[in-house]
Amino acid sequence: MKNIFLTCVLALSLNSFAQNTATKKASNLETITLGGGCYWCVEAVYENLNGVKSVVSGFSGGKVSNPSYEEVCSGTTGHAEVVQITYDKTVTDINEIFKVFFTVHDPTTLNRQGADVGTQYRSVIFYNNPQQKAAAESIIAQLNKAKVYSSPIVTKIEPFTKFYKAEDYHQNYYANNKNQPYCKMVIQPKIEKFEKVFKDQLKKK
Repeated sequence: MKNIFLTCVLALSLNSFAQNTATKKASNLETITLGGGCYWCVEAVYENLNGVKSVVSGFSGGKVSNPSYEEVCSGTTGHAEVVQITYDKTVTDINEIFKVFFTVHDPTTLNRQGADVGTQYRSVIFYNNPQQKAAAESIIAQLNKAKVYSSPIVTKIEPFTKFYKAEDYHQNYYANNKNQPYCKMVIQPKIEKFEKVFKDQLKKK
């Protein structure tokens, strides 16, 4: 009977430890939703940043529920192409996330990134809490003050409301389509720039 009791106590202790560990790990995770032009480009960059746990391509900021890619591309739904990034705050932080964001896209061109034109390609930050909002406002103010860009930053800062995951073929697009012309000519240069600037923050392969 004593051995059974001890076994039960040990099992309960291990279960409690596992639950506490899982809760602690979950509490270290935070999510931010960013739009910086075509989500294929932004996704490919953040998938290589150390501390990022997941990157999902989708749509936010519009007025239509569950929009399709074709509907968003029409420019009539109000959505932006975005990536929802989940990261471990013990490894990276929101300031690092924003540094990458403002390095790999042009935040001064309204509703466009290069040849991609339309409101769906706007530069936008959808924040989840006051800390994210404050960090976004701070880095934009610093970049404008330092005149890092020749034109003012037009990135919008908006509270997060809804995120709709894009179709499966949009997920991990660069990794699955590296030989496509768009990937070679548009996405690859952004990745190379990111890897050069943030070489100390890359995931180990």
